[in-house]
Amino acid sequence: MSIESDLAELLGEDLSVRQVAFGGAYESADRNNQLAMWDPPIRSADAEILPEKARIDARARDTLRNDAYAAGGATIHKDSIVGARFLLNSKPETKVLFGREDETWEAEYQEEVETKFTLWAESDTNWADASRINTLTGLVRLAVGVHTMGGEVLAAAEWMPDDGRPYRSAMQMIDADRLCNPPGEQYGPVSRIRGGVERDRRGAPIAYHIRTQHPADWARYTREGSYVWRRVMAHKPNWGRQNILHIYEQLRPDQTRGIAQMATALSEMRMLKNFRNVELQRAVLQATYAASIESDLPPAEVYAAMGADTSSRESNPTLDWANDFLTAVNQYAGSGPNMRIDGAKIPVFMPGTHLKLQNPGAGGQDGAQLETSLLRHVAASLDLSYEQLSRDYTQTNYSSARASMGQTWKAMQVRKKLVADRTANFVFRLWLEEAINYGHLESLKRRNAPNFYEGLNAEAYTACEWIGAGQGQIDPLKETQAAILRVKNGFSTKEVEIARISGGDWRKVARQNARERRNDETLGIPSIYDAEATPSENALSGTPQERES
Repeated sequence: MSIESDLAELLGEDLSVRQVAFGGAYESADRNNQLAMWDPPIRSADAEILPEKARIDARARDTLRNDAYAAGGATIHKDSIVGARFLLNSKPETKVLFGREDETWEAEYQEEVETKFTLWAESDTNWADASRINTLTGLVRLAVGVHTMGGEVLAAAEWMPDDGRPYRSAMQMIDADRLCNPPGEQYGPVSRIRGGVERDRRGAPIAYHIRTQHPADWARYTREGSYVWRRVMAHKPNWGRQNILHIYEQLRPDQTRGIAQMATALSEMRMLKNFRNVELQRAVLQATYAASIESDLPPAEVYAAMGADTSSRESNPTLDWANDFLTAVNQYAGSGPNMRIDGAKIPVFMPGTHLKLQNPGAGGQDGAQLETSLLRHVAASLDLSYEQLSRDYTQTNYSSARASMGQTWKAMQVRKKLVADRTANFVFRLWLEEAINYGHLESLKRRNAPNFYEGLNAEAYTACEWIGAGQGQIDPLKETQAAILRVKNGFSTKEVEIARISGGDWRKVARQNARERRNDETLGIPSIYDAEATPSENALSGTPQERES
């Protein structure tokens, strides 16, 4: 029984007659006119995603491999979110740990933890990566790129062998294709495992079923143990340490796996690639010419005029007359310099015959508009502005550039919090837990130091922010002045502004400023710090071009 039939039975009338006669309350539910053939089914989130996820992921990866715009968009994500170095900015919650604010201990803890963690995480020996390929920054960039491509990130906490490494904790990135149901546990409405994720009755993940090798590995049938799944608990049963990091953004409740946002524009990306290929072929054809001959004579006589052999044919008066005419023309102008163009001889045909050169590659005038329209669809699916994706700033002024940059910055900050920060937090928490247990932090060698595993202490110890790529500046003078005014009037801090503009650590910037000031004083050099910090109002008037001139 459907909802409509139940409602009709309840009202005691034929509801379909009312709908046909009067229509529904919402035009979007109208079954007539343009919407008559639009009748998508109602399905759960997993029923919509899981059966089609493999195909969508394959198409997204193929697009990123072979489409320059899509690949550039993914790179913009990594550059705008992570940048060249992803830095820890520790912010322990001392009120939770000690019941009161302790700025002295907080500063000591921050300096020690940031220094030691960064040395370990950004070491060229790649301690943070179980595969020993990436630094922490490389791992976070990989996570952002994978999320852009497939809508989810999968990683595992590993306890590495004692081979001389300073800490045995590391993160292992896992291809999300390996997260799948083992044999005998196929997807279904009552299955306890969906998309390789085993969940309890409330939907919380209990365990992850990870295949030891990729399903498409060419050697999967020949290698020993290739058709094997590992069941990995989501958390350690004894003390709750997180084993698996699975990042994806839920679009609906009860959704088990993620889907790439760029999936909404894959058809436009494919059309755009095909359009560019056709445009390239048209450009090649446009550089060539096709010749056609128009004549009032019979075809056979035209062929003879073009040099065909007519010795076996009977004499034709028309052809004899034309040959006499062309012979006379040849005697008159056969060696004349004006009958050649750049050394190419101009052919002379019999009367009534015309040689026409045609351009077969001539195309329409709407090609550029069509490409721009498709690129705007692609940019919207990647949360980028059209100008950034296309690198076309010909129609951009300062105001529109600021608007597009601000919109993209907001989208990148959301992705940073969802993907980049969570990936880095996973690594940081593994390291900090081990460092505390080993007693490697001098700032915690104090009486009655709070236990890491009690209450919210773990969250208080690991509370932090991450400094990624700076937003950049279009007009450095105006935007620097605005940052100074925000700090002076208490609307922002140096920490926030330095991270926003350059992606730097405010403590390191402050220490470097102090060093330079002392060095200037020692050498007797006039210090720039003694000059007026803010430009005059006149210097900020006019356009950037006028100020530069």
